[in-house]
Amino acid sequence: MRFLLPPSETKVSGGTGANLSSDSLSFTDLTAARTQVLAALESLAVDPVLAAKVLKLGAKQLGELTANRQLRTSPTLPALERYDGTLFDALKGIEPAVAGGAVNPMSTLAQSRLAEHVLIQSALFGLVSAADPLPAYRLSGTTSLPGVSLKKLWAEAHAGGWQEVGRGHLLVDLRSKTYAELAPLPTDGSVDWVWVEVVHEGPDGTRKPMNHFNKKAKGVLVRAALQARQLPKTLADLAKVAQTVDLELEMPTGDRTAVLVTREQVSR
Repeated sequence: MRFLLPPSETKVSGGTGANLSSDSLSFTDLTAARTQVLAALESLAVDPVLAAKVLKLGAKQLGELTANRQLRTSPTLPALERYDGTLFDALKGIEPAVAGGAVNPMSTLAQSRLAEHVLIQSALFGLVSAADPLPAYRLSGTTSLPGVSLKKLWAEAHAGGWQEVGRGHLLVDLRSKTYAELAPLPTDGSVDWVWVEVVHEGPDGTRKPMNHFNKKAKGVLVRAALQARQLPKTLADLAKVAQTVDLELEMPTGDRTAVLVTREQVSR
C-alpha cells in the first residue's frame, strides 16, 4: 500500500542537506518536467513585483520570494520534514496545542517505511517520496506560472509512470482535488487505487467536509498504518487500522471513493 498526499502551502525554512540535485529525487522520469517548472519559477523570481502577484503573496509573505531565488543553492530537508501544517503535524506526531509543540516520534518501523510508502504530490517537483531532499520553495498547484501550464505539464509527465508507482501496491489517494487533478490516476484499470473523502460527523449525525479535521484525519490514518505491526495491504486492512485511532473507513460503493469519518469533538 502506498499513500498519496498533497503538499502544504507552509514549509519549514532552512535545512541541513546538500543542495538540490535531480539525481537525489525519486521517479527520475519526471526530471524533464521538473527542470521546466524549476526554470520557470526561477525566471519569475527575477521580478519580485510580478512574482508576488503571480504567487499571490501578501506583504508579510514577501520573504518567501528569497527561497525561490535560491532553489539550487539552499540546503534541503526530507520532504516530510520540509512540509508543515495540520496534516504533516498529525503524521509526524506533533501536538501544536501543547507548549513547545510536543512531538511523539514515529516508531523505528514506521520511519523505515516512509520512503517507499508515503508519496507527496508537489507543484514544483511532481510526485516525490517522503524521504526526498527538497529546498524551501513557494509554488501552489493553482498558480498560473508564466510559460507553463502546471496542470497540463504534470498530467502528461505522470501519465506513463503510474503503472510502475502502483505495481504491487494499492494506491490510497489522500490528495486534495487540486493536486489530484495535477496528476490524475488512470481509470482504465491498469492501476489499483482508491480516492479517500474525509467527512466530520457531528453528535447529531450530520456530516460535513471540514478543512482542519480533513487534514488531521489523513495524517493520523497514515501514521497509524505506518506504525501497524503489518502494513495494510487491502482497504479492509486499512479500515481495521482506522478503528484503532477512532476513525471509520467506509468501503467504496459503486465507485473508487472510500469515506473516512472522523468524529473528533470541536474544541470550545
